[in-house]
Amino acid sequence: MSDTRRRVKVYTLNEDRQWDDRGTGHVSSSFVERFKGTSLLVRAESDGSLLLESKISPNTAYQKQQDTLIVWSEADNYDLALSFQEKAGCDEIWEKICQVQGKDPALDITQDPIDESEEERFEEIPETSHLVELPPCELSRLEEIADLVTSVLSSPIRREKLALALMSEGYIKKLLGLFRVCEDLDNREGLHHLYEIVRGVLFLNKAALFEVMFSDDCIMDVVGCLEYDPALVQPKRHREFLTKTAKFKEVIPITDSELRQKIHQTYRVQYIQDIILPTPSVFEENFLSTLTSFIFFNKVEIVSMLQEDEKFLTEVFAQLTDDATEDSKRRELVNFVKEFCAFSQTLQPQNRDAFFKTLANLGILPALEIVMGMDDLQVRAAATDIFSYLVEFSPSMVREFVMQEPQQTDDDVLLINVVIKQMICDSDPELGGAVQLMGLLRTLIDPENMLASTNKTEKTEFLSFFYKYCMHVLTAPLLANTAHDKNSKDLQEGSTKINPVCPDNFQTAQLLALILELLTFCVEHHTYHIKTYIMNKDLLRRVLVLMNSKHTFLALCALRFMRRIIGLKDEYYNRYIIKGNLFEPVINALLDNGTRYNLLNSAIIELFEFIKVEDIKSLIAHIVDNFYKALESIEYVQTFKGLKGRYEQEKDRQSQRLNRYRRDARSLDEDEELWFNDDDDDDDGEAVEKRMEDDFSDSYGKYMESKKGAANGANGANNNGKAAVIPPSSPAVTPNNSSASSVKTVALPATPVVKTALVGLVDYPDDEDEEEEDEEEEQSPRKRPRLSS
Repeated sequence: MSDTRRRVKVYTLNEDRQWDDRGTGHVSSSFVERFKGTSLLVRAESDGSLLLESKISPNTAYQKQQDTLIVWSEADNYDLALSFQEKAGCDEIWEKICQVQGKDPALDITQDPIDESEEERFEEIPETSHLVELPPCELSRLEEIADLVTSVLSSPIRREKLALALMSEGYIKKLLGLFRVCEDLDNREGLHHLYEIVRGVLFLNKAALFEVMFSDDCIMDVVGCLEYDPALVQPKRHREFLTKTAKFKEVIPITDSELRQKIHQTYRVQYIQDIILPTPSVFEENFLSTLTSFIFFNKVEIVSMLQEDEKFLTEVFAQLTDDATEDSKRRELVNFVKEFCAFSQTLQPQNRDAFFKTLANLGILPALEIVMGMDDLQVRAAATDIFSYLVEFSPSMVREFVMQEPQQTDDDVLLINVVIKQMICDSDPELGGAVQLMGLLRTLIDPENMLASTNKTEKTEFLSFFYKYCMHVLTAPLLANTAHDKNSKDLQEGSTKINPVCPDNFQTAQLLALILELLTFCVEHHTYHIKTYIMNKDLLRRVLVLMNSKHTFLALCALRFMRRIIGLKDEYYNRYIIKGNLFEPVINALLDNGTRYNLLNSAIIELFEFIKVEDIKSLIAHIVDNFYKALESIEYVQTFKGLKGRYEQEKDRQSQRLNRYRRDARSLDEDEELWFNDDDDDDDGEAVEKRMEDDFSDSYGKYMESKKGAANGANGANNNGKAAVIPPSSPAVTPNNSSASSVKTVALPATPVVKTALVGLVDYPDDEDEEEEDEEEEQSPRKRPRLSS
């Protein structure tokens, strides 16, 4: 049978009160003639043998637990359980049981154990044929009481009856009185029995019993009973810890006695659950569900009572931001707010909204701005946790506060800059705090969580604010660690031969990797703002300095940053990369890596493979023109030969087009007409650029044929001081732009070709301006991809 919904494990309870696995099979319900009724049948999945055949008796108490467990008793000391693989299968069988018994499937137990009048109908079931009678609460009967409490745990009906008996007779307080007697007499046997009794009573899972056991006058005796575990040689000292070691600190005096009592009770009950009680087995997990709920609702009540006490919270925030507050006091205040926020996670969503709005109105964010900038590490760590609660709850609320801050001359006091500085200055060698803060920053600058905002301009306004006031703080360590040598101003901008202060310190390298991860995120999600910043700061050149780092993970981060930029296939970025000759550090890293087959090698090759597959013509031409000789020896992948092939194909296509252009005057007229039609749609700069590309193609072809006689032309080009550069901020190239960048060079092997290449073309001796444009286009192979065939 392949139906996993009906797949179950069959368990029976043995004499030691442990569950034995009887096998795995598939359960079904059908009418069995010899039982004269509907029965549960389980057949083994291995051989189809019958693991279980149990008639669904109208009077048997079945209980559903944890959504995938059905437990019942068939005879005295013979308890059964079916553990389902899927909830759906459990629900199906549960509905069948309830249908046979005429019960509501919404209930988790099919019989009502409380109604004493129904007890007579259970006579045929030995375990429910009589009420649970508690022995007299005496020292001599403790063993009998312990056995009784332990024995009823497997039966839901008997657990209910025992709980009723314990509550009706005030039995709990009598037992705790016996505990004090046994402890005075040092009666270890009696204390061990009391441990079993109190533990069993907790497993009855009844809130009414918890109210009695966790009251002020009983809870310490309950803890005392749980110290005497028979498995331990010496009892634990839980009461000593709760009364002497654990100290209740009131950062602001709490005047509400009920609130104080609730806080004490919650702490102690949480201690019982987390520290004293052993981890429950799979069948005991449900026994403590009410205890978990008890703690949960206590926390909700504490948060609500504190939230309603406006004087208390107002005083907390007033002292938190007061310069006169002592450091130790401020530390306690921040820890209180952190615990307060942690408790708030128990609230329902609508109540949590009201909670955080209350904190915002009280000034939580201005307070965080102050405490996050303090020197105390504990205070800063707690403040970071509070900040994370706020960002996770509402990034928009934090962004709104940040943008409303007065624009002071010192940007360092802005909340986001305080967060960035804390990230940068994290003293943890593993940068645990920095990683957490980086995640919060990414949440704040993520446009995805700005889309649903009622404020439609939030994205534009916040990103403009961030790049104006905060981005320079974030990139400061990166720029500082990739600074040029003091003599680098003598070098041309196109050269990457700088003397960087490349970070060898592991912690610094980790920090730079985090910053690069955030910047890479910006490249993917902030198209305009990050592009402008990269161009203005020449950021990619500085990042690629890190390709020299001895830490491979940092070199990979730098490479990933460039890969994301190229992945956008944006011609502005492509021109910037070509102009700056920014492939050089990447190719140097590939060559320095040698024949090692590692992640760096694969990542660099993937970058070039992407350029080849996506056929980014401007970058292909730049790479082949400048670096193919260095790369052609790499034959273990076909990537670089493929780039060369793409380059040759494009060159041939342009040559064929140019030949048609010359042979057929009509074709020339058509091309010119097409050019002018395009001009109507495009701006003047783009049209001029397109025409120059046509001229360039011919000049480049002639140059390749007359390369050996190009020396004089190269000298002339150098004398003119022209270079193949394109301003990154404009797609149109003009003679003025060319002159403005004439001092810059890309140091390309194939660049000194201008004059000679133009000699073989149509000569326009009377038009010097146009000759300048041809010269500019001659040295710009990245223009070729813009030609249309």
